[in-house]
Amino acid sequence: MSNGEKTDMENLPEILTAFEQALELERELGTRTVDCDRALLLPVSIGRARPPDAPLRRVEDAPPYRDDGRARPPDAPSAPANDKPRATSLALPTAEELAACTKCPLATLGRQHVVPGQGNAASPDFMFIGEAPGADEDRQGLAFVGAAGQFLTKMIAAMGYTREQIFIANICKCRPPNNRTPSPQEMEACLPYLRRQIAVIRPKCIVLLGRTAMSGLFPGQRILRGMWYEYEGIPTIATFHPSYIIRFNPLTDAVSLRTAKLEVWNTLKLALAKLGKQPPKK
Repeated sequence: MSNGEKTDMENLPEILTAFEQALELERELGTRTVDCDRALLLPVSIGRARPPDAPLRRVEDAPPYRDDGRARPPDAPSAPANDKPRATSLALPTAEELAACTKCPLATLGRQHVVPGQGNAASPDFMFIGEAPGADEDRQGLAFVGAAGQFLTKMIAAMGYTREQIFIANICKCRPPNNRTPSPQEMEACLPYLRRQIAVIRPKCIVLLGRTAMSGLFPGQRILRGMWYEYEGIPTIATFHPSYIIRFNPLTDAVSLRTAKLEVWNTLKLALAKLGKQPPKK
């Protein structure tokens, strides 16, 4: 061992502290069990083989989220909870309307279904806005139903809500080929539909998921994660997209994974506090 390097035992307090913080975060997120290979607890010095890198799972490979009892956006939302009056002449974009749209190239690039979004359209506490549909969303016509959607569902539950109690949407309503980032032209063509949704739904708080959602709703502005902004009088805050979180390998990127998840969770707690709420006690 070279000078300055710590032994396994000298590193143990730091390892235990990081492990305790990771478990506390998972507890806050509602996790009740954690799988652990006992061999990983043995020191490397007595012959434990280091685990091979686990293959990263793509969003397309994850089992789809299904909920046949999912609440659908009502055609006539109830009175707004915000001070701004709701524009009664507007209506939520329907799947039929979106399917007939040809304002950008995504209409002809192999989409299976348009994805308007779903959830509570009657002034919910929160509206989550992502980038665009992925493969699972394209197959089902529903927002956030793949692996990223499973992570988002877990975070929503940790806040004390179900998916049916909030509204979930995307900047773009069609899947870009190979899950690429939507182009500025594609976002600009689709934004009127999202703006209409926000005007009709009037959520009490908007949570933007990822850089595309930030630049889409606030074009030309620099939006920072965890900071408060306003969109049409609605408090708005941004954090990582769930797909960014699930890219981390829990074996080789455990510290980065915990740091990113903690930032997302702290941002969601800020969103709750904005409405005078706290996460339910676990």
